[in-house]
Amino acid sequence: MTDLFNSPAPSARPAPQPAARDTDYSARDIEVLEGLEPVRRRPGMYIGGTDDRALHHLVAEVLDNSMDEAVAGHASQIEVRLDPNNQITVKDNGRGIPVDPHPRFPDKSALEVILTTLHAGGKFGGSAYKVAGGLHGVGASVVNALSEDLRVEVARDGALWTQGFARGVPTGPLEKGPLPGRRRGTTVTFRPDPEIFGARARFRPSALFRMVRSKAYLFRGVKIRWRCDAALIGEGDSTPAEAELHFPNGLRDFLDATLKGRALVGPGLFAGTADLAEGRGRVEWAIAWPDEGESFLGSYCNTVPTPEGGTHEAGLKGALLRGLRGYAEMAGNKKGGQLTGDDVTGGACVLLSLFLSDPQFQGQTKEKLASAEATKLVEQAMRDPLDHWLTADPEGANALLALALDRAEERQRRKAAKETNRKSATKKLRLPGKLADCTRSVAAGTELFIVEGDSAGGSAKQARARETQAILPLRGKILNVASASADKLRANQELSDLVEALGCGMRDRFDLEKLRYDKIIIMTDADVDGAHIASLLMTFFYRAMPGLIERGHLYLAMPPLFRLAQGGTVVYARDDADKDRLMKEVLTGRGKVEVSRFKGLGEMPPAQLKETTMDPRRRVLLRVVVPSRKTEEDQEEARETASLVERLMGRKAETRFAFIQENARFVEGLDV
Repeated sequence: MTDLFNSPAPSARPAPQPAARDTDYSARDIEVLEGLEPVRRRPGMYIGGTDDRALHHLVAEVLDNSMDEAVAGHASQIEVRLDPNNQITVKDNGRGIPVDPHPRFPDKSALEVILTTLHAGGKFGGSAYKVAGGLHGVGASVVNALSEDLRVEVARDGALWTQGFARGVPTGPLEKGPLPGRRRGTTVTFRPDPEIFGARARFRPSALFRMVRSKAYLFRGVKIRWRCDAALIGEGDSTPAEAELHFPNGLRDFLDATLKGRALVGPGLFAGTADLAEGRGRVEWAIAWPDEGESFLGSYCNTVPTPEGGTHEAGLKGALLRGLRGYAEMAGNKKGGQLTGDDVTGGACVLLSLFLSDPQFQGQTKEKLASAEATKLVEQAMRDPLDHWLTADPEGANALLALALDRAEERQRRKAAKETNRKSATKKLRLPGKLADCTRSVAAGTELFIVEGDSAGGSAKQARARETQAILPLRGKILNVASASADKLRANQELSDLVEALGCGMRDRFDLEKLRYDKIIIMTDADVDGAHIASLLMTFFYRAMPGLIERGHLYLAMPPLFRLAQGGTVVYARDDADKDRLMKEVLTGRGKVEVSRFKGLGEMPPAQLKETTMDPRRRVLLRVVVPSRKTEEDQEEARETASLVERLMGRKAETRFAFIQENARFVEGLDV
């Protein structure tokens, strides 16, 4: 690769140029992607990947468009239907996508422009939609690009307009037909492309139903009809085949249903809605402090989930903090000044829904709100209702204040006892002898690579950056903690070494603040045995240190399986499919391609291991994630995850056998 920043400066007189070679970098190497081809080539840039979450995000993009019509006051009913052939239909009774010719493209309808052009939509200028969840103008076109086939029906202007597409390309012109009855609105039917998501990718009825139900909670002015073919709902799945979802009390209904039967601290459930200043929109909230049990904070902007939070959450925390501090001052409690936002929201179950004109998100998947003004707008809107709620029930408000002060005192005790110097903490630990520790004295920026065997450990130790990267070799396959007794777990030397190296304890003694490394990276061979070891390690962390995963500290390395060389070009492939892709797309020059398969990390030269797997500038890491438990949907996913881990890794072999029988038909190839 040409180094543009370290190349020698050109001389005053241009030197004679050698004859062009196949390896020269010239204008013909510059590729221009047109239309929707960028989406198909790099789907991760638009929907975050090609995994199960990205698959379901397609439905969210289409559903958000219908919800925008409802929030704008033009639609009152939405229908979502899942059919047996992995086909989704989303139908609303809104205004319908415009079908007249587009001013910039007179030979195309506005509908075709929206479905085939990135950054085309009615939500940029602010006239068609005051508040909307789809703001980047790429949602519908991205879904179209990543669908094997997509069909749109628009009922408007006294006619039914239809047009079909295949992988983003129109299969025919926009057709006009008679309008059945008094129908109005837009219907989108699509099937995800197996070339993008894989032949085995399937929508999960439970995940779609939770998505649909949350949308109905978020906007009380809409009724959503859910339909799913009964054959798609698995045994033991409580997802209904049909349901009509309408919640006139919005988030209060959601929280009431979630906390049913749980005792609350304080004046009860704090719920309400308020207009934002300057006519920017409105905010709705529902908050409760359960006496015990799990807490969560679920936030949304324009009905779009924001699992990473953002400025609207900061506004809510600011309102709660200032409100409770103000109440403490009024009650003569001088300790109120020591409270923080986390003290007030800790242990709370919080739902926040903001409707904001022209919001700014981080990324196309809109997981975090970045609009700076949202903090002040939300805080101002919630302050007066919160003050009235607290003063209306002094006894309950005092109980809530006492709860927050208890959390503040506990926080201060933990801070005083915290070991701030990692080096001094290391001296007190009995670190395993085979651990090659890093030299940095603080945890920030450090990494622990867990590798299989001394051979791989030797290569990794030579390839590492000594200051920030530590290596811990394990001997073979570790204990399966999901099917082992507590005594076996305590007696296992490999796991004992791992726990000692991490320094944060496990299970009831787990303390994330004592974690000695910033990243824990599982680095196993790129074969079946390596995958098995990785699954055993992930099961251990999931069962013994779930907080480590929840806070984003666990990763999987992606070592290559093949080295491909052609002339002076060398590339690495993760698997057979990646190898075939590189052979077609990258190694297109002349000469024979030499293919080498790595037997394992221990057989890989340290320089290659560093280049492909350990160098932060070049490597690829996969972060291991679990549901955040922030919302009811997340909690349901968390329960499903726990059930799947128990089914696949637990003591009952018959459940694993049943899983294999159920899914064997989806296997396309075996590595034996």
